[in-house]
Amino acid sequence: MARKKKNFFKKKISGLMQRKLVMLFGVIILAFVFLIGWITYINASKGEKYTKVVLDQQQYNNRTIPFKRGDIVDRNGTKLATSERVYNVVVDAKVITSNKKYMNPTVKVLAECFSLKKKAIRTQVKKNPNSRYIVLKKGVSYAKAQEFEKITADTKHNPNVQGVWLEEDYTRQYPYKTLASDVIGFTTNGNVGSNGIEASYNSILNGTDGREYGYLDESSGFERTVKEPDNGSTVVSTIDLQVQSIVEQHILAFNEEHKDEETEGEGSKNTGVIVMNPQNGEILAEASYPNYDLNHPRDLTKYYTKAQLKKMTDKEKLNILNDLWNNYCVSNTYEPGSTFKPFTISAGLELGDLTGNENYVCGGVLHVGDHDIHCSNRSGHGPETLKQALENSCNVALMQIGASIGTEEFCRYQRLFGFGEYTGIDLPGEGETSGLLYTPATMDPASLATNAFGQNFNVTMTQMAASFCSLLNGGNYYEPHVVKQIQDENGNVTENKDPVLVKKTISKETSDIIKDYMQGVVEEGTGASAAVEGYAVGGKTGTAEKLPRGNGKYLVSFIGYAPQENPEVVIYVVIDEPNVENQELSSYVLELSQKIMAEAFPYLNITRNGDALPEDSGVREDVQQDFDENFEDTYSNQDGAYIDPNYQPDYDSWATSPESSETTE
Repeated sequence: MARKKKNFFKKKISGLMQRKLVMLFGVIILAFVFLIGWITYINASKGEKYTKVVLDQQQYNNRTIPFKRGDIVDRNGTKLATSERVYNVVVDAKVITSNKKYMNPTVKVLAECFSLKKKAIRTQVKKNPNSRYIVLKKGVSYAKAQEFEKITADTKHNPNVQGVWLEEDYTRQYPYKTLASDVIGFTTNGNVGSNGIEASYNSILNGTDGREYGYLDESSGFERTVKEPDNGSTVVSTIDLQVQSIVEQHILAFNEEHKDEETEGEGSKNTGVIVMNPQNGEILAEASYPNYDLNHPRDLTKYYTKAQLKKMTDKEKLNILNDLWNNYCVSNTYEPGSTFKPFTISAGLELGDLTGNENYVCGGVLHVGDHDIHCSNRSGHGPETLKQALENSCNVALMQIGASIGTEEFCRYQRLFGFGEYTGIDLPGEGETSGLLYTPATMDPASLATNAFGQNFNVTMTQMAASFCSLLNGGNYYEPHVVKQIQDENGNVTENKDPVLVKKTISKETSDIIKDYMQGVVEEGTGASAAVEGYAVGGKTGTAEKLPRGNGKYLVSFIGYAPQENPEVVIYVVIDEPNVENQELSSYVLELSQKIMAEAFPYLNITRNGDALPEDSGVREDVQQDFDENFEDTYSNQDGAYIDPNYQPDYDSWATSPESSETTE
């Protein structure tokens, strides 16, 4: 009986406990459900608030470490563009407003050190009291930054200067201001290249930002992780600072001399100069006028008064700036005039249509098709040899040569010399000329005649310079370029921009003949004023009447080289609408060219008359091997369609009006 009683008691206790445990577990489960629901509610409705509370109990450090944009240097390592370290003044408004005793001392020091207005500082802080990042000033110099750091480090005298820190940054600087502005370009919005090398090599000049981040709380201390920035690469240009300076000084002097001479305004509409090595395509100097200060590219006060600028609309200012930033040597197109005549003669020699023994008689005019097209000498040059025809810049002889070549071959050689094609120069904005050339189908006899002496089609200065170099070096056409090397931030070479031999234009035999003719141009012909004492100089003058014919607007040019044997330098000078009474006179461009050459030749150590030729004056063998003897021309514009509806030949003015006749000297 006792055993049965015991079993009953155990069963009774067990049942009671089970019921209680079930109830307890039920309560716990309900509590968990309620807690989860409450947490979910808080997170959804007030999570951001509580997150901020937590973060406010810690100092959060997360900053960008800016990269340094690479330098642009000249061929000798002189910095033309560089990035200088500066600092941005940043305030933590939450810290400054956390204690009343912080505000006044902090504002006072900020105003004194960085020339800021106290009222403006207070307004910024009060307007954004919870902001941890307010930039008060950018581009503070290292000296000013050090001055501020010295004050804040003195905690004994300045314990309440709080909530201010200096953020590292870089600013782009151009030590030589306007020098080589077309070639270098400038940056916008920090590190975005605009124009020039800054634009075309933007990705190489730029690096990658670094990052610093971590947390600092009262108990655990500060843990920091730093990813260092990758700085940009240095671009070594082909530009020679001294040659560039010589060119720009003489361009400026010319424009200052003729400013307001015939009409109110600058000394010319445009003046452009290219100095080039004909043996490898390197550009030693490239400049145009008007130019601009790279440190202040939007400053127009050099050319306009404050009153004039005030009257301009934003659109008018933008148009002026775009014209100012335009690289005339690369982007602008124009009719070359008689500087093209050596190309016509070279084509004739290559084809066998000319032998060098030809004789011509110039009576001052030639009837072609339905037109009488005049020579520069309306009285005529009389009898002359082929060499004399170039020396005299005779249009009549050149028209006859063009006719002997024929439209098919003439158009082919225009393309072969690179006209109507992009040169591939490593600068942005190269001018398009393919639509301003005739095709055999569209070229009539009169068009062939005028093309033969350099009118009625358009070129760029870069096209002319690059192709002219091939006439001098035995027919090797090199891609023109302004960059020769890429270096890392430590000066280690990462890439060499070797000369690119694109194609063969003429034979060495033809090259030797045309050089002899062009030496005659300077020694006995229209280019005599360009002679430089002590140097064997060759070249060709050009005067092109601009459309519409008869308006008195001309473009004058000269392209020259030295020495006669194995030329080492080419100088091409163009003056577009010189501000003088008689724009067609070549004396202006010859004088400018002579002054540049006379100063540049000694500096470049160009071989003088009687000097032994340098051993390395010829084309580099390691470059020549890149030339494909089986090269075939492939044109981007096969038919060369003359598509510009606004560009119309004007034969009648040449034929009827002495004042409006084309003059090519």
